[in-house]
Amino acid sequence: MKKLIAAAVFAALMAGTALADTTLKLVEVITSPERTETLKSLTAKFEAANPGAKVEIISLPWNEAFQKFATMVSAGDVPDVVEMPDTWLSLYANNGMLESLEPYLAKWEHTAGLTPRALELGRDVKNTAYMLPYGFYLRAMFYNKKLLQEAGVTEPPKTLEEFAEASKKVSALPGKYGYCLRGGPGGLNGWVMFGASMAGSNEFFTPEGNSTFDSPGWVKGLTYVIDLYKNGYAPKDSVNWGFNEIVAGFYSGTCAFLDQDPDALIAIAQRMKAEDFGVMTMPKGPDGKTFPTIGYAGWSMMASSENKDLSWKLIETLEGPEGNIAWNKKTGALPVHLSAEKDPFYASEQFKGWFNELADKDAVPTKMPTHLEEFAFFKDSLVVKTSQEALLGDITPEELAKQWADYMTQAQQKFLSSK
Repeated sequence: MKKLIAAAVFAALMAGTALADTTLKLVEVITSPERTETLKSLTAKFEAANPGAKVEIISLPWNEAFQKFATMVSAGDVPDVVEMPDTWLSLYANNGMLESLEPYLAKWEHTAGLTPRALELGRDVKNTAYMLPYGFYLRAMFYNKKLLQEAGVTEPPKTLEEFAEASKKVSALPGKYGYCLRGGPGGLNGWVMFGASMAGSNEFFTPEGNSTFDSPGWVKGLTYVIDLYKNGYAPKDSVNWGFNEIVAGFYSGTCAFLDQDPDALIAIAQRMKAEDFGVMTMPKGPDGKTFPTIGYAGWSMMASSENKDLSWKLIETLEGPEGNIAWNKKTGALPVHLSAEKDPFYASEQFKGWFNELADKDAVPTKMPTHLEEFAFFKDSLVVKTSQEALLGDITPEELAKQWADYMTQAQQKFLSSK
């Protein structure tokens, strides 16, 4: 009898343990080996603090992440927590697929220590925190000091005119090019920065909801980028380049200029001496202004999660000051906690270019129109296809501008009519 009772108790205990075991699915969409390893170390801390909880990390390659994640969701394979880019937020939040984090933020001890910008951007849709940003990505221009010197360029270019001239001189060197053009996935930022700087404005729409993409200034900016490629100032195969290719093109010495966020520092600093490259403010347009894009990404909880409280605990681990700073040191984003300003890592010389750009009154940080749920498709599909057609000469800059303007006008007017 005692043996039977002992066996029953043991079975009950084992059943209780099995019930307590919970696996959370976490999808990473801006993926690299360094990021994934850091994510594994942070989730291991979460698992240690929450016995019985396990985290399954699903890493999607960024160039295919939008389509692959959409396919997962439509097939019902929905994670508990997802790394949410700003450009996807409106699409998933407006379709009721993300959980509001407001109840959790109201009780979280670290909410007061977040930068105001983090909360503002996290609440971009319906003034509700459907995402908690983990960091900011601000574009600036990397330049190769050795290549510029070899090409006879004495000073880093400060204007678009000087930038084209410097790119021309570097491209005259055998096997070298001026600009690491991102013609493939994720290339919209470059088109927007050059377009807005040439136009002298980062307004995407008129008050009536019409897109400005087909305005004369923007068309000049789009033409400027196309001419860089057509004139041979960017590598021929850069029409297909994504993030990894442009960063490799820079640190290998293939091209002298690269516009990127601080995350590119990770790979570049590992492969180039600090004295061989610099980071400067994006070149300015005819009006003396430049419009570097600012983006962000963060953590979102899917509304269909059956383990919401535990999912929040995972976000807490990732987003708390310790986890957030450790994560951003590997991702290169500027962290969202006010306390991070005291960290020696961010006071180093390598971040000086971005802080100088932030302090420049004529460098206006530009946020993409992510309030439109159609924007994710625009950025990751329509722009890639049509811009490659323009670079290859299959359509004119004017035709490119019109296709973008027609799509975005329809999206904006739909948005305005629903308010």
